[in-house]
Amino acid sequence: MTILSIFFLVTALIYSSVGFGGGSTYIALLLLWGITYTIFPIIALACNIIVVSGNSFNYIRAGNFNFKLLLPYLFGSIPFALIGGSIQIEKELFEIILFFVLGIAGILLLINFKSYGNNSSSYKALPLYFSFLIGVILGFVSGIVGIGGGIFLGPILYLFRAANPKYITTAVSLFILINSIFGIIGQLTKNQNLIEIKEYFFLLLAVFIGGQIGNLLNLKLLSTKILALITSLLVIFVAIRMGYNIFIF
Repeated sequence: MTILSIFFLVTALIYSSVGFGGGSTYIALLLLWGITYTIFPIIALACNIIVVSGNSFNYIRAGNFNFKLLLPYLFGSIPFALIGGSIQIEKELFEIILFFVLGIAGILLLINFKSYGNNSSSYKALPLYFSFLIGVILGFVSGIVGIGGGIFLGPILYLFRAANPKYITTAVSLFILINSIFGIIGQLTKNQNLIEIKEYFFLLLAVFIGGQIGNLLNLKLLSTKILALITSLLVIFVAIRMGYNIFIF
């Protein structure tokens, strides 16, 4: 478990550097380690909350919060994160969904990594109905699989140039935080118990440490573009490894 803790720490470090939680990769790691899959979502969502809480606080304190940007996505995601979290699926289907989630997210992030950190005067918010629909889809997938959804929302907002990058980063962090909270609530309706994660406390501690280091990297050392590129390559690698295990091995 020491090696798994190190992987969780590094994952939190990389993801927090670009404002993400890392839920998708935590789940992939748990799967590769052979841990019972029914506990995956609660562990991953709890890790998300730990990692993005600090990011969200720092971004808001810096004055980078645009409530109007985030609100329609939350209206769509919150109820469907609850619904998705309450659905029990078989392990094989869980793995296939996670494979596609990781693959699509990684490709989206790779395509748009150059947009991270760019500042431009030309931005246009997405229509409310489209923002709501995106929230519905991301909330539902997040609840089922146990991710925060930010790894999708970020690239989508950058792709459509929906807002200034500093507002997007804050919106994504808060989206992950709130989605993860309601995702856990949904998971608890399946007779899951938060006490179960006490056996994995070392993983929560690892992501806390990694998240703090990631915040430092984001603020002082590496450009956001480089961090986004690293994150996309990491997600794609994990997706390929999962695809090999599911469809070939």
